[in-house]
Amino acid sequence: MQSFNFKVPTEIVFGRGAENKAAEKLTAYNAHRVFIVYGGGSVVKSGLLGRIEKSLQEAGLFTQSKGGVQPNPRLSWVREAVKEAIAFKADFILAVGGGSVIDSAKATAHGTANPEIDVWSFWNGSVKLEKSLPVGAVLTLSAAGSETSDSAVITNEETGKKAGLNTPFNRPALAFMNPELTYTIPKKQLICGTSDILMHTLERYFTSVKEENTLTDRIAEALMITVIEATRRAIKDQTDYDAMSEIMYAGTISHCGLTELGRCKDFACHKLGHELSGRFDVTHGASLTAVWGSWAHYVYRDDIPRFAKFAERVWGITEGTEEERAKAGIDKTVAYFKEIDMPTNFTELGIGVQGEDVLEALADSCTAGGTKVVANFHPIDKQTAVEIYRLANK
Repeated sequence: MQSFNFKVPTEIVFGRGAENKAAEKLTAYNAHRVFIVYGGGSVVKSGLLGRIEKSLQEAGLFTQSKGGVQPNPRLSWVREAVKEAIAFKADFILAVGGGSVIDSAKATAHGTANPEIDVWSFWNGSVKLEKSLPVGAVLTLSAAGSETSDSAVITNEETGKKAGLNTPFNRPALAFMNPELTYTIPKKQLICGTSDILMHTLERYFTSVKEENTLTDRIAEALMITVIEATRRAIKDQTDYDAMSEIMYAGTISHCGLTELGRCKDFACHKLGHELSGRFDVTHGASLTAVWGSWAHYVYRDDIPRFAKFAERVWGITEGTEEERAKAGIDKTVAYFKEIDMPTNFTELGIGVQGEDVLEALADSCTAGGTKVVANFHPIDKQTAVEIYRLANK
């Protein structure tokens, strides 16, 4: 096992009716004025938002709510939310929704705590974040793992740039996780969410660290097997509590940092996929599966034994040479994405075959005009990014 630092301060309340403990827990965290953020109308129509507002108010807390968060959460929405939260004198931000809502809540918390600074400054790196407000999350979609992660992603519509921020201030104080709240999500959100969970672990499994980290690897492999099996069950029956609870728990574990201990993040496909989401406004999970197979076929020779191990432990592939097993594991993963109706190239993603100028522009943005290299398993410069995009461009 290699050296690491690991701290996840989030208190998780998991199981049926977990959201009903929100008032009790927020009060214990000394919340008084709770600014609630949410997405579309589903949490309103289901009555979930109303139930939470009522319980908080009955406990003596003041609340104000703001909806309208979109997938690939927008900077303009966050800026408006910051203004409203400051005027409300919020001291706690509560997200009711999935990853985009939670990321928006994190950004709102950062902006509210730093009213003299434009919130985008934290994402573009021009200002270091040094304080924030506490954030809580009532999870309604298993996907991003933002309920415990140190990351948050925001899209600047003016520039088309989707950027992530990693900081300890992004760790929520509380996460309320009731799998039953995910029963009615659209199938597309279900499969995009579980694909995102897989990708968060894959992007930590294939890294530049060659030394053995047995327990971390076994946790990652078990998580991926569990998600694959549970997703197949959930597609058939989204009210399968066991399947949906395994998916929800896996989403948290996949992005809290546990599956990278002694290793690191690579996140090559996230960097490549963010550019697709920023330019074409495609769903995050779909942008990842659309490029993963192309990335894997391009880089697998950098560590054939690692890909062969993945093939054996996750997919049970034991026949053939080491390289044949490695390639078979990649093909099996791509086939699985197709099986659950996730895209594996640009046409399946819905953006069609792109011109060379677009591929160059995507690669240019991904590598800051060719001035930086991203990822570490196979460092990706601008030309490498173009070549991977070409492989997916069909």
